Amino acid sequence: MRHVHIHVTGIVQGVGMRPFVYREAMAHGICGWVLNAGDGVHIEAHAPADALDAFVAALSEHAPAAARVEYVEVVDLAAHGWDTANEQGFRIVASQDQTAHTTLVSPDIATCDDCLRELFDPADRRYHYPFINCTNCGPRFTIIRSLPYDRAATSMDCFPMCPKCAAEYADPLDRRFHAQPDACFDCGPHITWREASVGGEPDEAAALPAVGTTRETSDAIIDRCVELLAGGGIVAIKGLGGFHLACDASNEQAVAELRRRKRRSNKPLAVMVRDLADAERLCHVNDVARGLLAGSIRPIVLLRRRAACESGGSPDALAFAPSVAHDLPELGVMLPYTPLQHLLLAAAEARGMHALVMTSGNLSEEPIETDDDLAWERLVAAGIADALLGNDRAILSRYDDSLVRVVDGAVMPVRRARGYAPQPLPLPALDGTPSCVLACGPQQKATIALTREGTNGEATCFVSQHIGDVENGETFDAWNAARTRLEDLFDLAPAALACDVHPSYLSGQWAREQAREHNLPLVEVQHHHAHIASVMAEAIAAGQLTTDARVLGIAFDGTGAGTDGTIWGGEFLVAGLGGFERAAHLLTWALPGGAASVRDARRNAFALLSELGLLEHPGAARLLGSLDEQTRSVTATMIEHGINSPRTSSMGRLFDAAAAILGICDKATYEGEPAIELEAAAWRAFSSESACPTGNMASFSATESSRPDDFHVLNSRPLFEALLEGIRTGVPAGKLALDFHVTIARASARIASEICAREGLDTVALSGGVFMNRLLLQLLTHELKDAGLAVLVPHAVPANDGCIAYGQAAIARARLAQTALR
Repeated sequence: MRHVHIHVTGIVQGVGMRPFVYREAMAHGICGWVLNAGDGVHIEAHAPADALDAFVAALSEHAPAAARVEYVEVVDLAAHGWDTANEQGFRIVASQDQTAHTTLVSPDIATCDDCLRELFDPADRRYHYPFINCTNCGPRFTIIRSLPYDRAATSMDCFPMCPKCAAEYADPLDRRFHAQPDACFDCGPHITWREASVGGEPDEAAALPAVGTTRETSDAIIDRCVELLAGGGIVAIKGLGGFHLACDASNEQAVAELRRRKRRSNKPLAVMVRDLADAERLCHVNDVARGLLAGSIRPIVLLRRRAACESGGSPDALAFAPSVAHDLPELGVMLPYTPLQHLLLAAAEARGMHALVMTSGNLSEEPIETDDDLAWERLVAAGIADALLGNDRAILSRYDDSLVRVVDGAVMPVRRARGYAPQPLPLPALDGTPSCVLACGPQQKATIALTREGTNGEATCFVSQHIGDVENGETFDAWNAARTRLEDLFDLAPAALACDVHPSYLSGQWAREQAREHNLPLVEVQHHHAHIASVMAEAIAAGQLTTDARVLGIAFDGTGAGTDGTIWGGEFLVAGLGGFERAAHLLTWALPGGAASVRDARRNAFALLSELGLLEHPGAARLLGSLDEQTRSVTATMIEHGINSPRTSSMGRLFDAAAAILGICDKATYEGEPAIELEAAAWRAFSSESACPTGNMASFSATESSRPDDFHVLNSRPLFEALLEGIRTGVPAGKLALDFHVTIARASARIASEICAREGLDTVALSGGVFMNRLLLQLLTHELKDAGLAVLVPHAVPANDGCIAYGQAAIARARLAQTALR
């Protein structure tokens, strides 16, 4: 007979771990107990050695699907170090909060098949209950207040269970055994309905909600919601991590009105469909995408749209409004992941609606709303939505929907949020690192990261959900809320700080102030080094690189403060975690007006062609004609005298300039729009039979110092001269856009090969917002591989600025470890 204490760590709370342990103990004849604590799940077990060995193996091998067991520690108890009463039977005991909060919390989980069956079973007592859940599904991180994960530590604490739910909760053989959000119509949360008055202005009576306390009243609310949507209305609908704004995706007038009210003129909108069959009627869905759409996370998946000729004549084709995604080749699609969404989509289908626009419930560039009263004030009373479908269960953490795409068969995140964050990411094991580094992230697509050093040499990094652009008070408040949430929940006290070198970022200013006030080490990290370090950290954890490896990093993005006072973004960096050297970059040019040239790509293009000496080329006539004489004169003066005209080497701005020169997109109504439209035009040309990519366009001319250790400067004049010549000779804009992509890919691969040969490198890491461009990413990856180079791309974090905090954390740990060893 052995008597042991077992400690299980990982994602082991909120996933049915204790019921699972109980059942395994019963199956293996184990006596003792199991409990939740702040540092994981603890078990005391008494059994013959062979039974105990089988039990311990089962903890890892047969754990619940949503669990992630990282470590199982088994320690023999000292003689007589246990209560002999524990040798009789097995029980679940009350949770304890006497240990460090080091356990992991499950992200929210999409409604499971069992709950879905019950949701639509008229004989089930939870038939049509909008909050049905069990230990295998439902809210987790968005409702948790503190660890250990128990009902009293969640926003379900104000909903005492009825006798029936309490009996399920207490029954070890029930699927809802210790399911913390367990509830029903009699004891749980209820949906609410508030509607603007007929005149469009909400009045006092309208602001009083109807509450779906019974199946009949709940169904009536859902029916009214769907009726309003079918009539062209817009509804704010509360989800797991915030509100959505919804409308009928097939109603062009409704979609256009949503865009007008939300101030989102062109940026593509996501749609929700009921099932995979409907998704496949809209888009091409491969096996990987199918698993994402129907899995336990259910992010928005960017899918290639079916061409009109494929679906236009089919009676099964799903129509959606042209302005949902305009002419872009991809559509963001997701399937329902909450019971309420399943009920809404079923009711919508009965009225002939097969797809709903589901976009974030906020004004553009502001955080999504999470509170019902504030959502009413800011979304309905403000005239954005016509009604509000809320509920009385509080959201404790704000979470957007995650957004992913599949590239060459692998998943790449675009926005890491619900379902993925804050699952920790691995970091390289290093000696001399501080107990916790807080990495404050970038300005745009902000996340934060907090590190934890493990007892076994391993280290982890908690990267927050996508927060947004930290450019105003509200988003900075959301940034601060995400930071304090992670610090408090996981008992993390930063012993060092990391931030971007840019002097004006709000998060960086906060970090510098905190470092001074608390006398903490501060590591300022160059933006593009953080991009490449994020890819390296992921590769080191996967065993693809050693901790002291160097790679050639190609960082192509829009904006990042350089070490020379210019704006970088077209960079070739020889990099390790601890440092980097700039090996090549685009020749800089002026951005007159700074951000004004980002918003108006024509000004950027004018400045670029001016500095390249190409304004007089006949191919530039359309661009010049689109700018009035005063704008041309003022812009030229700003360039000549360097007035508010920062210099940039940005590949993102180079793509914007090409889009404006080709007449594809002149102005950006959302970040990166000209470059996105350029890629869309290239894809359309790529898909046509008459436009095979040639890549015969002249590329960069490279100049370098006579010093062997100096860097290449890549002059884009030959590339743009060839582009203008194509315009002059009447080559279609799409064909030129495609050739532009091919040329950039081939030229970049050639330059990378030269640098790798010179530096003795064999691996290239790609990161930066420009690599959201799937066409460029695939072309460049294939070119590099053809040149015999290994290629690393991010899969745990986005290639855009959503990776910066993770990269900052990796760099800060490496630099602080180097300092400690000196």
